Amino acid sequence: MHKLLSQILKINSLHCPKVYGKVIVPYKIRDFSTSGTMFKSAVFNLQEASKDQVQEFLDSFDTVLTDCDGVLWIDNNAIAGAADAMNYFRKLGKKIFYVTNNSTKIRSEFALKATQLGFIASPEEILSTAYLVAHYLKGIGFTKKVYLLGSNGIGEELKAVGIRHYGVGPDHVKPDFKSMQPSELDPEVGAVVVGFDEHVSYPKFMKAASYLASEECLFIATNTDERFPKAGSIVVPGTGTLVRAVETCSERKALVLGKPHSYVRKYLESCGLNPARTLMIGDRCNTDIELGVRCGFQTLLVMSGVTNIKELEKLRTDKTPPLPDVVLPKLGDLLTLIQP
Repeated sequence: MHKLLSQILKINSLHCPKVYGKVIVPYKIRDFSTSGTMFKSAVFNLQEASKDQVQEFLDSFDTVLTDCDGVLWIDNNAIAGAADAMNYFRKLGKKIFYVTNNSTKIRSEFALKATQLGFIASPEEILSTAYLVAHYLKGIGFTKKVYLLGSNGIGEELKAVGIRHYGVGPDHVKPDFKSMQPSELDPEVGAVVVGFDEHVSYPKFMKAASYLASEECLFIATNTDERFPKAGSIVVPGTGTLVRAVETCSERKALVLGKPHSYVRKYLESCGLNPARTLMIGDRCNTDIELGVRCGFQTLLVMSGVTNIKELEKLRTDKTPPLPDVVLPKLGDLLTLIQP
């Protein structure tokens, strides 16, 4: 795999486009240099670097932002070496944030899961889309009720800031489901929030679209990830599947708060990060790496989650932005590069 990865990751282009919405702006690829050797490619296999070059890379950032699913763990299993790598960053004095589009848990639950899997983490270091939804609505002074097509993670974060909601859990399909009446809708609802909902159903889509028929009703989505990272051949559709369905039946577009969109970027900027001294680690180019590119962070793509070798080869061939700065098979491989 190491040899194949080395072949895939050699790109000679000096410039690649940075994407902001539909506007493409050229940006110069960052160079890593040691003893006059320049790596000018947008995708560099860090396994090909010398120990001095790896050390220079480690010295080039003060803050580490990392995705969780597919980078640190899959389901309830830590990816080999990931905890050691993250804890090593902390030992070096790096500031850590866990930035996840997963909306199914509250921050304290994510921190507990991370700790149980060997990571050092506190709730304050977790930036989840469930928390972002509550943070956003509280920030705009929202006082109405939320119809939530999502899970308890969002519901609990809304409750924590005093925002009422309903909709979590099964909404059973009745034989005469098309006979739903306006009286079944709650007149206090002023926003529809769509996150991951394992109990999604036709009645839920009907209610969401009916609330959104009012232009005054806010339409918010946690993220648009296509699928969850999953070991094996089973595909687990992600939140993007539900968001697109509600957008279709409501004929409206959602305000998406998670990676790589502007609200999460603004939140991170409010934390006082120095973009040039920040590293974003992820397993997806269209969320994690795109966020890093938009924010001016350095980026590290790992292939332990969604992105695989075949997709990376296509990325290299097509030179399709956003392109990561450096790549590793998995995060834990970083430690093997600095060992004597």
